[in-house]
Amino acid sequence: MSTAASQEQASVRLSPRTIVLYAVGSLGTGGYATLPGLVLTYFLTDNLGVAALAAGLIVTAAKIWDVIIDPLIGAASDRQLARTGSRRGFMVTGALTLPLFFALTFAVPPSWGPVTGAACVLLAFLATATAFSLFQVPYVALPAELTGGYDERSRLLGWRVVVLTAAILLFGAGGPALRDASSDPVAGYLLMGVISGVMIGLGMLIAARTADAGDARIDAPSPSLPVGLRDQYLSGFRALGRSVPFRALLGTFLLQALATGTMLAGAQYVATWVLRSEDAVTFVFIALVGPALLATPAWTALARRLGKERSFAIASVLFTVAAASITVAVWAPGLWIYASVAVAGVAYAGLQSLPMAMLPDVISHDERLHGSGQAGTFTGVWTAGETVGFALGATAVSLTLASTGYISTVAGVTVEQPDAAVAGIVLSFSVLPAALMAASLLTLRGYHLRRDDIDEPPLGAGPRA
Repeated sequence: MSTAASQEQASVRLSPRTIVLYAVGSLGTGGYATLPGLVLTYFLTDNLGVAALAAGLIVTAAKIWDVIIDPLIGAASDRQLARTGSRRGFMVTGALTLPLFFALTFAVPPSWGPVTGAACVLLAFLATATAFSLFQVPYVALPAELTGGYDERSRLLGWRVVVLTAAILLFGAGGPALRDASSDPVAGYLLMGVISGVMIGLGMLIAARTADAGDARIDAPSPSLPVGLRDQYLSGFRALGRSVPFRALLGTFLLQALATGTMLAGAQYVATWVLRSEDAVTFVFIALVGPALLATPAWTALARRLGKERSFAIASVLFTVAAASITVAVWAPGLWIYASVAVAGVAYAGLQSLPMAMLPDVISHDERLHGSGQAGTFTGVWTAGETVGFALGATAVSLTLASTGYISTVAGVTVEQPDAAVAGIVLSFSVLPAALMAASLLTLRGYHLRRDDIDEPPLGAGPRA
C-alpha cells in the first residue's frame, strides 16, 4: 500500500455500526475467557472429584492444543482472505459449533467417576477450544484491516473492551448464579453450560459480519503465503524474528495473561475458602469488573494524551500494586479484599484495551516493511501466546493447591482445608500475579513504536529508537 493510501485510510472514521458489530464479538471472547477459567478447575476438583494436579493438567492440555492450532488457523485465515477477500468463513464456523461443545464440557455427571469424567471434559473442552480459535484468530486480525488510524484503533478497541468488560461481569457473576439456580449441581452446571454457550456463539456470529466491512488490502504487494504445515509454523517464527515491537508486545502480553489467569483461576477458591462463601465469587467479579467498565474510556483518553505504551505501563504498575496488597489476607482476611480487587479492576481495563490497540499498529508497521496479507499469521501467534499465559495461570494455581495439601471432593461432600492450602490460595491470588506483572514491565521496555511511526511514516521506515 502506498504512503498516500495509508494516510487516506488513517483519516477514515469508522462508522458506529462497524464499531458496535465488532464490539459485540467480545460477548463471545469475554464469556469463553472468563467462565472456563473461573469454574472449570473448580468443577473438576469439587464436583467430579478430580485431583487438583490432574485438573490443572486437563485445562493445560486443552490450552496446549490451542497453541498448536492457532498459528495454523492464522495462516489459513490469511489464505482465505487472499482468495475471497474476507475472513468471515472461519468466524462463522466457530460461532456455530462452539455452543454444543461448550455445553458438553459441563454436562459430565459425578456418577461417571473421576477418571471417565476427566477424560470426557478434556475431549469436550478440546473441541470447544478449536471452535473458539476458528473465530478468535481472524477476529483479532480485523482491526488492522478495518482502519489504519492510530487513535481510531484505540477508539475501536476501547469500545470492544467496554463490551468485553461487561461480558466478564455478565458471565463471571451470571455463570455461577445459573449454576446455583438448581439444587442439583449436575443440572446447575448443565444449565450454565447451555445458556452461556448459546450467548457466546451469538456474540461471535454477530461480530463475523464485520469481516466484510474493512479494507482487505489485497491489492497491496503481499508475500507468498505459506501452504504446508511446516511453512505455516515457520511463518509465525519469521514474524517474531523480524519484528522487534511484536516480540516485546507479545512477551509483555503473555506474562500479563499468566498473571490475570492465576487470579481468574483462583477467584472461586478465594471466595470459598478465604471469604468463606462460594457465592462470594459473584461479588469478587463485581468488584473487579465494575470499576473496569467505568475506567475503559479513561484509558482510551489517556492513550491519546500520553501514548498507548506509556498508558499501558501505568496500568501495569497499578495492577501490580493492587495484587500485591492482597497478600495481607494470609494473616487478616476480610471484606477489604474487595477494595484491592476494585483497584486491580481499574488497571485491568487498560491491560485489555491498550495492548489490543497496539497489536494492529505492530501489524501495520510490519506491512510497510514487508508487505501486507499476514495479519492472521501475527494474530495466530498472538492468540497462541495469550492461550499459553491463561493455561499456565490455571496450572500454577493447581500446582500451588497440590503442593499445599488442598483436599478435592465431590458435589455434596463438605471438607475443611488445611491452613497451608488457604495460604497458598491467597498467594496465588496476590504475590504470584504481582511478580508476573512486574516482570512484564521489563519486556515492555523493548516496544518502541510511537504515534508518528503509525500515522505518518515514510515508506520503509523503521520504529524510532
